[in-house]
Amino acid sequence: MTNLIQGKTGEWEVVIGLEVHAQVISEAKLFSGAATAFGAEPNTQVSLVDAAMPGMLPVLNRFVVEQAVKSGLGLNARINRHSVFERKNFFYPDLPPGYQISQYLEPIVGEGRVVLDLPDGATREVGIERLHMEQDAGKSLHDQHPSQTYIDLNRAGVTLMEIVSSPDMRSPEEAGAYVRKLRSILRYLGTCDGNMEEGSMRCDVNVSVCRPGEPFGTRTETKNVNSIRFVMQAIEVEAKRQVALLEDGSQVVQETRLFDAAKGRTRAMRSKEEAHDYRYFPDPDLLPLELDPAWVEQIRASLPELPDAKKARFMADFGLPAYDAGVLVAERETAEFYEAVVAGKRDSKAAANWVTGEYFGALNRTGKSLESAPVDADGLGGLLDLIADKTISGRIAKEVFDLMWETGKGAAAIVAEKGLKQITDTGAIEGILDEIIAGAPDQVAQFKSGNEKVLGWFVGQAMKATQGKANPGLVNQLLRQKLGK
Repeated sequence: MTNLIQGKTGEWEVVIGLEVHAQVISEAKLFSGAATAFGAEPNTQVSLVDAAMPGMLPVLNRFVVEQAVKSGLGLNARINRHSVFERKNFFYPDLPPGYQISQYLEPIVGEGRVVLDLPDGATREVGIERLHMEQDAGKSLHDQHPSQTYIDLNRAGVTLMEIVSSPDMRSPEEAGAYVRKLRSILRYLGTCDGNMEEGSMRCDVNVSVCRPGEPFGTRTETKNVNSIRFVMQAIEVEAKRQVALLEDGSQVVQETRLFDAAKGRTRAMRSKEEAHDYRYFPDPDLLPLELDPAWVEQIRASLPELPDAKKARFMADFGLPAYDAGVLVAERETAEFYEAVVAGKRDSKAAANWVTGEYFGALNRTGKSLESAPVDADGLGGLLDLIADKTISGRIAKEVFDLMWETGKGAAAIVAEKGLKQITDTGAIEGILDEIIAGAPDQVAQFKSGNEKVLGWFVGQAMKATQGKANPGLVNQLLRQKLGK
């Protein structure tokens, strides 16, 4: 699979780096005790610190520091014992102090890596350059009044982790895989909920193009992209725009852009700022942050099993292929659900097929979550037991599952109530087959002359006569014995 773009004058390589802003799960803000719950009435979660009232001093929230360290450890990154908060100076109407407290020269987390799971089963690493903490700004509301902008400061001061990747990605698909994996890791850790539709995770997309093997071109930054699908679309349209410019003899301007999903294009927002434009300097109200190595090790010891380790274990312990294991571990709740289904030495591959097939299909079709689904892990496991002991066939099992989902009843109760138990009595099946064979001399002759396909017709007739309840394997075996006479 090539990641190159074919232009009018040849091939171009796309170079992609992402800056992901992940809102930390915490009941209080970075430097104040104000609440952080999503969906509150405007300006009801604002402290005097958040509103930048004169004389107010920031007080660092220890818990969000722990969350940042935990995230860094989950990204296989270096935790910096010494880090510094700095003021990043710029003006937004929804930024009351006129600066954002962030980290610049000395972030809390240094270099790390994320392993991507690609659709073809391959994996590759993307480097993490840094993770730093910073305050979010408030929100400007432009649709509340025909001529005025309203300001909601509920988000002002909420803790963000800015996670900066290396420019290691080369296609929209790799960028999509990166965001999915990063979100998965943070959700496993419990440090960010990853709900992009609520704004708790959003991406700034850096894109440049160059001829293969040549130095990187001038990059643009597309701000605040709020879904994985839009991240991929923004990369594709921006890369094509840059290629078209260069092939027409123009230059790519380093600037900040916005992605217009409705029109499928990016548009200029402002010229790209450099670090010196923000006039960074250490915040005089905050001491440097010094981490106790023993405390960091305590956090490391508390980490859950993360997606990569869980995927490797599923492949080793359950014999699953990489693709199946990757799908099952993408969300922590799904992995735990699968392990509950497969418990008791059930067939691990059959369990994986049912979870990722029928079960996920029912969730998507009905809009249910694992918590609200009418069939739990024990219920699905009970259905698999009935298949394993040949009480029901695989085909009947799908009918039973649909009834379980519809009624909330257990598999055994439905099989008994509907009379769906598989017929495994040899004598009963032989009698049915004798009748079918006696009434189909032409098909018998075809089989005896070497037409193996006609055996399927006989099996179909037998299943029809038994309403799908005959054991298919036994039917095949008995048919061959009888037709071979």
